[in-house]
Amino acid sequence: MSERIGVLVRTQSGPGVLHQLTGVIARHRGDISSVEISAYGAGEAAVYFEIDVPEDPAVVLTELRALPIVRDLDRVATLATIYGKRVIIMGGGAQVGQVAIGAISEADRHNIRGERISVDTIPLVGEQTLADAVRAVSRLPRASALVLAGSLMGGDIEHAVREVRARGLLVVSLNMAGSVPEAADLVVTDPVQAGVMTVMAIADTAKFTVGRLQRRVF
Repeated sequence: MSERIGVLVRTQSGPGVLHQLTGVIARHRGDISSVEISAYGAGEAAVYFEIDVPEDPAVVLTELRALPIVRDLDRVATLATIYGKRVIIMGGGAQVGQVAIGAISEADRHNIRGERISVDTIPLVGEQTLADAVRAVSRLPRASALVLAGSLMGGDIEHAVREVRARGLLVVSLNMAGSVPEAADLVVTDPVQAGVMTVMAIADTAKFTVGRLQRRVF
């Protein structure tokens, strides 16, 4: 039975560093589910891994620490454990804020019962800007649902919505002008309620399931 662990490595920066780290993980049949690299300081980098390890994690960590390029290494809680599923809200600023009120309030209700749901917001305008942002959500780690909050969305945004839905992302739209509501999983008129229903749809501690609804516009 594999165990997913988080590993934060402080290492010297330069070509081949990631190759050396992943080589150790591969030798121990570790499956890397996530990796992120950021600058740590002059000549150093911080590399964060989430790894599914089929054997004792201590063996992998010991071998990683022994690499000459490694300055420090810590086993840490995974981001899924800390932040859990993510709800992404984008669109017009006023509508985004109202959706966030509902989503954050409902997430708090589930999180105090042991769930982990976080809420991210970004006010954006413009067809291409929004279409690019929608497509990027499928590349975000832990993203479970997208809420499109605006007054008018269509064109390439609709195409982007259909693309991310095909990859398994839940998409909720406000009841707005344009073709995006036709492409979404769920359409909700009230922005606060849209936030609430989105969180309910992804929460393990809720009994609400979008697929069981008799209608999709509220």
